[in-house]
Amino acid sequence: MKKFSHFLCIVVLTCFSTFAYAQTTVKGKIIDSDTNSPLPGANIIVKGTTNGATTDFDGEFSLNAASSTGEILISYVGYLSQTIAYSGETDLGTITLMSSNVGLDEIMIIASVAVDRKTPVAVSTIKAEEIAIKLGTQEFPEILKSTPGVYVTRQGGGYGDSRINLRGFSSENVAVMINGVPVNDMENGAVYWSNWAGLGDVTSSMQVQRGLGASKVAVASVGGTINIITKTTDAEQGGKFGASVANDGYLKYGMTYSTGLSDKGFAATVSAAKITGDGYVDGTEFSGYNYFLSLSQQINDKHRLSFTAFGSQQQHGQRFNRSTIAELKDTDSGPQKANKDWGYKNGEVYHQSYNFFHKPQMAINHLWNIDDKSALSTSFYASFGSGGGRRDEGSKIGSDDYRLGSTGLTPIDFDKVVEENRANGVNGSTDILSSSINNHEWYGILSSYKNRINDKLTISGGFDGRYYIGSHWYEVEDLLGGQFFLDNESDTYAFGKPLQVGDKYNKDYDGVVTRYGLFGQAEYQINESVNVFVATDISNSIYKQKEYMNNTIVGSRESEAVNFVGYGIKGGGNYNIDMNNNVFVNVGYFSKAPFLDDVFLDEDGIIPNEDAVNEKVFSAELGYGYRSEKLSANVNIYYTNWLDKSFGGSIGTGENLFFYNLLGIDALHQGIELDFRYKATEKITVTGMASLGDWQWKSNVSADIRDQAGDIVDVVEVVAEDLKVGDVAQTTFALGVDYKLAAKSNIYVDYNFAGDNYSSYDVTNRGSSDLPDVWKLPDFGLFDVGVRHSFEMGDFQAVLIGKVNNAFNTEYVSDANDLDGTANTAQVYFGPGRTYSVGLSVNF
Repeated sequence: MKKFSHFLCIVVLTCFSTFAYAQTTVKGKIIDSDTNSPLPGANIIVKGTTNGATTDFDGEFSLNAASSTGEILISYVGYLSQTIAYSGETDLGTITLMSSNVGLDEIMIIASVAVDRKTPVAVSTIKAEEIAIKLGTQEFPEILKSTPGVYVTRQGGGYGDSRINLRGFSSENVAVMINGVPVNDMENGAVYWSNWAGLGDVTSSMQVQRGLGASKVAVASVGGTINIITKTTDAEQGGKFGASVANDGYLKYGMTYSTGLSDKGFAATVSAAKITGDGYVDGTEFSGYNYFLSLSQQINDKHRLSFTAFGSQQQHGQRFNRSTIAELKDTDSGPQKANKDWGYKNGEVYHQSYNFFHKPQMAINHLWNIDDKSALSTSFYASFGSGGGRRDEGSKIGSDDYRLGSTGLTPIDFDKVVEENRANGVNGSTDILSSSINNHEWYGILSSYKNRINDKLTISGGFDGRYYIGSHWYEVEDLLGGQFFLDNESDTYAFGKPLQVGDKYNKDYDGVVTRYGLFGQAEYQINESVNVFVATDISNSIYKQKEYMNNTIVGSRESEAVNFVGYGIKGGGNYNIDMNNNVFVNVGYFSKAPFLDDVFLDEDGIIPNEDAVNEKVFSAELGYGYRSEKLSANVNIYYTNWLDKSFGGSIGTGENLFFYNLLGIDALHQGIELDFRYKATEKITVTGMASLGDWQWKSNVSADIRDQAGDIVDVVEVVAEDLKVGDVAQTTFALGVDYKLAAKSNIYVDYNFAGDNYSSYDVTNRGSSDLPDVWKLPDFGLFDVGVRHSFEMGDFQAVLIGKVNNAFNTEYVSDANDLDGTANTAQVYFGPGRTYSVGLSVNF
């Protein structure tokens, strides 16, 4: 018995020693094969178990394995997975992951992606994995709402009708690029996100470069640059199927498939999805088809061709007209959902405001690896936009007398309008629905050459050329029961003619823009710690307008060509003080050509504005960064002085139409930004940001009002000095917590706050210092909650994602137009209340 006890003790001790020996630590560092930069957030799992870890900010990981020998599986979105064996206490050293995206190299050369602790700009990067878990039913730009300096709203709440501001500047002065190609409207600089409603499905990464940014091409990046990199062709064969449901009838389903890279160097990836829903806001039903195609062919060791095409064909009801807070609250559906721009016709939902558009973009990219040190990447691209928006003509539609109900913003009674139009007989329709058509063709070439002269100096440069023609007209869409419609614009060819469905009226003109320029950059690595760069660009913008509707024009109906030469220069440097700390500085000045809309103040005229001049921008920024195993943090101080902001406009209509051009309005945008990411434990990660802006107009100016012959008839005064810039929250902060439930599952909670938001107003209407202050919107804060769970579904890997936005159903005003400085008369949009979504994707 005693011997048996001794034997049992030995067995127990042996087991404990075996278990203790089996607790093996595996370490390593994971980097990108092209940039040698660390890959934070990569997943490492002991093969055959759920035991895993993720890399920190330096790409490093440490994993306790239950067995002394085995294999680890390393995966990261957009990279080829690797399986590596280990034995005992193991430091695997540096592990290089190869990109799974064929054709990414040529895009990265053109797209000017900023590199952490090297490129001296303030930058935030959102990866595809984060977009997948946090987007849900949000608008695509809303994924950036926790980014410093960003304020984003859905405006009226229609599908794709969102807007984004960066450091107080609207999208007209924020460069948005997809794969390095600028997508801001060539006539007015705006970005219509409904054109890109499918981007959430195909984005590989999205980078916000605040301030001057890293872009080399001549783009209107006063506030910053949003740089979107789409997926390219996947080198691995496989695909996924996904479907999601959400509030208000939301349904989305789609599939992606990749052939993988063949022995002959060919690969293809195709993706498609359908989306439908009733819309959160009343009368904002929508439907859309999103698609993406990428083809790649490796020709030899030096040349590769790739082709990409993507788009989103969509249509949706809109909440176009704003209302007062009192009007919105006096509705059964509540202020968040209330909408005055829809009703019923023949018992079915019908829209006063409606948007329909399709803007496919396609590009052929060529990469030429000239030698080990130099490469030339060229992109030939084109887009073809077609569609427009529905609006009403007449005074009945939307008035209180033509609604289905007696109080509040009840639906429009289109049947009553139809009945009265029919009764008019030979007098025609008094009220109709029309379409404002805005079609365009856009062609461009973007070519960039990069040469690593030596270990210290890299130069790059290239050519940016674009041609654009936008065609705009009104056409009759629905006579609403009448026999015809008479246009009331006496200076048009359509005046006095009985117009039928499809006939043009009111306006019919083309805006033509040609822009070409050169850009160059030199980057010098002084030593391992200091990196400096200087970049410059010069471009020529040529504007024309062609008019087809105005019957008062004699002779040529094409304007003369108007040229504006723009240029810019910027430079900066980054100093890595040590492995943890770095500082950077940048400074720049550029002269920016006005938009076509500022050159031709009369949209159906051919006489250019002789007073139009370039706007000037001076910007400087100082930044500090800290990186450690657990904490990553950034602090940025910026100063942007916008000089000679041009405001052109018109007063009156028809023959009594007068024009003015205000020059010399200056604005100062300055502030401080902080963001951080803290890995509190292996399971808990905390993120946060704070952005404090001080954005003001800084000058008083006056301008002559001229008639159509150019004679001075009056003077307009603007008293704008020290007025707060409106239509954007100047104070924002965010806090988020992510908890890892298991190796493949996590839950998160985000809080976003917006304050110091002054309503929008027309600065040219501020003609006296005695006017009341601009109305300040109430501050608000919103909570979002989400969960992701990955699991095996037979032989397939599945991911389930659930999300709730505005979890506490907070009522808040997101947008407002100021009338007299009070909440009583301000025309507003309320932001959406509580929304949810549940999605499942299965990889095969």
